[in-house]
Amino acid sequence: MNRLYYLIDYLLKEDPQYSEMQIPEDLQGKRDLFRALRNVRWPKPVSEEFLRLQDEELQEQLQEKGIVDLTKPSTLTSPLPTTLNSKPSTLNYTIWQGDITRLKVDAIVNAANSQMLGCFHPLHKCIDNAIHSAAGVQLREECHQLMLLQGHEEPTGQAKITKAYNLPCKYVIHTVGPIIPNGIPTEFQKNQLASCYHSIMASADENKLESIAFCCISTGEFRFPNRLAAEIAVRTVKDYLAEHPDCSIKQLVFNVFKDIDKKIYQEII
Repeated sequence: MNRLYYLIDYLLKEDPQYSEMQIPEDLQGKRDLFRALRNVRWPKPVSEEFLRLQDEELQEQLQEKGIVDLTKPSTLTSPLPTTLNSKPSTLNYTIWQGDITRLKVDAIVNAANSQMLGCFHPLHKCIDNAIHSAAGVQLREECHQLMLLQGHEEPTGQAKITKAYNLPCKYVIHTVGPIIPNGIPTEFQKNQLASCYHSIMASADENKLESIAFCCISTGEFRFPNRLAAEIAVRTVKDYLAEHPDCSIKQLVFNVFKDIDKKIYQEII
């Protein structure tokens, strides 16, 4: 509890507008406030002591959630069917339902926004918020440095790779998917979503990664139809593997959170 008190107090003192905020007495209240303060915090340097204690806290929370190691063979992992598999002897797939921040793979995919700095809404339920919250303040800082070098917002359909910090994976691959206000994507927007998956595969391949976990990019709040998004995801991955027979990727994870997405991917694959 003293560790969390120090971390919260550090963040409160950074910004005068929070100077009168009371720190909750209970553990979950402290953890929620710690996460919320990091959610709204603009990227900037922190002390080595803060990073050390933050990392200790986030690693403890990770152990409580439990790490799911999908790099080891299990009953969840199967050879890809011939309709998708360009390397039958080495390439496996997994449809896994749950919290992507628990997955031990080479890289997980983050459905980012064009700022590429994570979600600034306190305790928001989106995957962008979950990944940045579990990784720690270092992830937002690294993304900030990448965006400063780029000098403009991230275009839809591209991908950037960063370290994963306190996540059990090694890397995070960030991509900005198309937003579909009316829920009816145009052909251009369908191509943008396909570009997301192609760019992710290319980034993973370029960095010699062997396992990657995809989220359901652009579904949910971005309103891309779930089944169509899954069809585009599977087709694009299949096409990339066919075009790159020496691709480093040996395991693909289609990470889903909702029952409907799990059902859709099971039907498609």
